[in-house]
Amino acid sequence: MDPEALSAALLSVIVPLTQERGSDAADGLTTADLPLERPRNRDHGDWASNAALKLAKTVGMPPRELAAVIADKLRAIEGIAEVEVAGPGFINIRLDTATAGALAKTIVEAGAAFGVNDTQRGNTINLEFVSANPTGPMHIGHTRWAALGDAIARLLLASGATLVREFYINDAGAQMDRFGRSVLAAAKGEPTPEDGYAGAYIDELARRVLAAHPDLLEADDAERVARDAAYGLQLSELQSSLEKFNVHFDVWFSERVLHAKGADGGPSLVDEAVDRLREQGHVFDQDDAVWVRTTDFGDDKDRVIRRSNGEYTYFAADAAYYLNKGDRGFAHKIYLLGADHHGYVHRLKALAGAAGDDPDTDIEVLIGQLVSVNGAKLSKRAGNIIELDDLRDWIGTDALRYSLARYPADSPLTLDPEILRKRTNDNPVFYVQYAHARTHNVSRNAHSSGVDRSRFAPELLDHATESALLGALQEFPRLVAFAAELREPHRIARYLEELAGLYHRWYDNCRVIPLGDDPVGDLHHTRLWLNDATGQVLRNGLDLLGVSAPERM
Repeated sequence: MDPEALSAALLSVIVPLTQERGSDAADGLTTADLPLERPRNRDHGDWASNAALKLAKTVGMPPRELAAVIADKLRAIEGIAEVEVAGPGFINIRLDTATAGALAKTIVEAGAAFGVNDTQRGNTINLEFVSANPTGPMHIGHTRWAALGDAIARLLLASGATLVREFYINDAGAQMDRFGRSVLAAAKGEPTPEDGYAGAYIDELARRVLAAHPDLLEADDAERVARDAAYGLQLSELQSSLEKFNVHFDVWFSERVLHAKGADGGPSLVDEAVDRLREQGHVFDQDDAVWVRTTDFGDDKDRVIRRSNGEYTYFAADAAYYLNKGDRGFAHKIYLLGADHHGYVHRLKALAGAAGDDPDTDIEVLIGQLVSVNGAKLSKRAGNIIELDDLRDWIGTDALRYSLARYPADSPLTLDPEILRKRTNDNPVFYVQYAHARTHNVSRNAHSSGVDRSRFAPELLDHATESALLGALQEFPRLVAFAAELREPHRIARYLEELAGLYHRWYDNCRVIPLGDDPVGDLHHTRLWLNDATGQVLRNGLDLLGVSAPERM
C-alpha cells in the first residue's frame, strides 16, 4: 500500500463519517487534501495524518475524538496493522509487514517507471535556461544553470508535463558587432578593440576563420564575415560543451528571428510585439518614444520599448520572445537567470501581465546565486572566467552535476574539488553511486549462489532496517512530484543520500546470501527483491539529476 492508496483509504473513511454527522466538510475533498507524513521516530508508525485536526471544527467534534473514530474505522482496512491516536489528534498508522514489503516487487516490476507520476499532466512548459552569449566560452555560472535547469526539466517530464528545453541565443545587437571586430582584429594581428573581447579563444577563432575564409582580410565586408563565421564556430563549441555535460536542448532559438522582416518585407516579430501589447491597452506614447506601462503589474518603472530615434530596446526583444513562446503553444514559461538578473523578475512578470497573461501563474523567473570553486584556475583561453569544459575535465561530469543540483538555486555555493574527486563516503555523489554499485554486486553474487527472484514472501521482511528501507522507498514517487512542483532538484539528491545510508545499514544487518552451508530460503529470495528495488530507485533518482549509475566501482 503506497501513500496514495493509504490516502485513498483515509478518504473512504472520512467521507461517510462526515456525512453521517450532517457535515459538508468532505465535499470536494481529494487525496491531495489528505497528505501523509513519515514520522521521524519510526516507533510512531509508518505514516501520520493530521486529517482530524484539519476537519474537527467543520465536523463539530474535538480533534482527538474525531481522530479516535477515524482510527477505529482504519483498523478494519486490509493491510493496516495498527492505528494509534497521538497528541492533540494525530493519527499514526502502521502497515502490516506483508503490505509494506510488497512494495519491493512493485518497484522492480515498474523499473524505470517507478517515480513517474501525472501531477504536472496538462501543463505545457517552455523552460529556458543557460542562454549564454555566443561570444565566448561558458563559465561556472552557466554550468550551475545547466545542471539545475536540466534536472528541473527531468523532474517535470517525469511528472507528466509537456516540456521543451530551450536555449535563447543572444546573437543580435551590439555585442555581436564587438565580437566580430575582436575576431577581425586578431586575424589582422592588431590589438583587441577597446570595447572588444580578449583572450586566447579569440585568437583561436581568428585562425579558424582565416582557414575557412583565406580572403577574409581583402573582403569588403570582412567584419561581417568574421562575425558570422566566428559566431558559428563559438555556438558549435557551446553546444558541444553542453552535450558533453549531459545537457540536451530541444530548441536553440536565435534572437535574429525576432528582428527578421516577415515575408515580402512585412513586420518583424518585434514590430508585431509592439502592436500586440498596444492592443492590450498597456502601451503609450511619450516624448516621441513608445512605452509599456509595466508599473500596472508591479514593475518599479515603465519601460521604453522603442526609443525616440525609432530603435528598439532589449525590452522589445524580450516582449517579442515572450509572445512567441505563447504562440508556440506554451501556456507556462519558466526563465532561469543568473545572479546578476534580479531586475528581470518584475520586468518579465510585468511583461506577462501586459501581454494579457497572469503574472502569478503563467510565468516563473528563477534566480540562481553565485557559485565558486576552491582552487580553480581561470581559463587559459578566456583569461577571466572558469570554463565549463575545464571544470568537467577536472572534477568530472557526475560529481559536478550532482554537486550543483544538491543545493537550492537561491543559495550561494562553494565547491571543494578535493572532496568531489575522492572515492570515499565524504564525497556525496560517490556515496550514492557506491550504494547503487553495491546493489548490483549483491545481485551478481546472489545469482552465483543460487539466490534469485523466483519466490517472494514480503511478510518475512520484518527486520527494523527493512522497515526503514521500505519506508524510504515508498516516499520516492511523492518526492519526485513535490520536487517538480517546487522546481527543487536538491530534494532528490538529499533523498538519495538518505536512501543510500539506509541501504548500507540494511546490508550490514540482513544477508541476501546464506552463511556457509545454510540452505537458500524464501527470506533470501525476498531480500534480493528488496536489494534490487533499492538499486532501481537509486538509479531512477540519479537519472533525474543527469548523473550516471555505475554497476561497478
